[in-house]
Amino acid sequence: MRIPIPSFLCLAAVFAVLVTPANGEASLDGPLKVLKSVGSEGQGNAAASQAWPAVAAAGGSELTTILGAMDGANDYALNWLQAAVETVVQRETAAGRKLPVSELEGFLHDTGHHPRARRAAYDLILQAEPERARKLVPGFVNDPANELRRDAVQLLMDAAANQVASDKPAAVAGYRQALLDAREADQIEAIAKTLGELGEKVDLAQTFGWLTKWKLIGPFDNTGNAGFARAFPPEAQIDPAAEYDGKNGRVKWIGFESKDDYGIVDFNKPFEPLKEVAGYAMAEFWSATVRPAEVRLVCGNGWKVWVNGEYLFGRDEYHTGTEIDQFRLPVELQAGRNVILVKCTQNEQKEDWTKEWEFALRVTDLQGTPIRSAQ
Repeated sequence: MRIPIPSFLCLAAVFAVLVTPANGEASLDGPLKVLKSVGSEGQGNAAASQAWPAVAAAGGSELTTILGAMDGANDYALNWLQAAVETVVQRETAAGRKLPVSELEGFLHDTGHHPRARRAAYDLILQAEPERARKLVPGFVNDPANELRRDAVQLLMDAAANQVASDKPAAVAGYRQALLDAREADQIEAIAKTLGELGEKVDLAQTFGWLTKWKLIGPFDNTGNAGFARAFPPEAQIDPAAEYDGKNGRVKWIGFESKDDYGIVDFNKPFEPLKEVAGYAMAEFWSATVRPAEVRLVCGNGWKVWVNGEYLFGRDEYHTGTEIDQFRLPVELQAGRNVILVKCTQNEQKEDWTKEWEFALRVTDLQGTPIRSAQ
């Protein structure tokens, strides 16, 4: 999500283009620290508006310093810093001064920097020396920053497209490789669509790594949305053999396997279309080692997620728009068996477009590479 840049920054940017750049003697540490302290709801904006011109007036030699300040910054601070970088570049370019391309390339190759900062460094190299920048793209194919990786995947897609007419098997192989390397949903879907047009089947559920085998239980009562906060028995203990009092009688766990390309777990299928209800889904996920991961969820209903009994997050919202990897929840998987529990609630609305009572979930690394359950 890109946070809108405060409107006064536009005026400040114009001013900064006209001012004389800093002579390099004054340290940017203080002003950069102020910019990094900006938060939501205007927190720190007043101080940032005073500090920003000093950063924006820096010389081109300070570009990597400003980009480096993006490390660990939140989205609000990132936009202040990005605006400063753009202002410095505009002034340097207008004055006919060259950008420090070698330093920017060194910064780009350091994968420890913020992905957005590294992407900004690449864009500056592309602006200054297009051919030099384009030669870097193939090396991004396994880059931890999807902001760069997608360019390398697009290069593979373009090369495959150019082979379709002359060498279809080579084109298919190229698209298959691009599919393996792609991490972002739009590229995965585009590649799968093209392969389908070439007569090649793509298992989208497998490609995305959706968890498809679950146990479901419900419905529990969510009258007046009170069930979202109420802890029903599965939140205290998961016992696949247990039965509980539900909204309309006794309820027990039942098996469910999603056959959907996008891993949709639809509570309406094993139960029935219901309103003001809550349901739970439980899946076992086996990890070969202890490792960091992300639980990535798609849901337009109210939801909560636990892993191994630890509550990760939840949202009491209904019938919102959905997209792949809509919610990303960091987690540490334990070696062996991990238990994922999802609570999905449905409100009182009865319009046709409010009948969905469903979610989809996958486990990935931080770049979106699916982590497969070991069992």
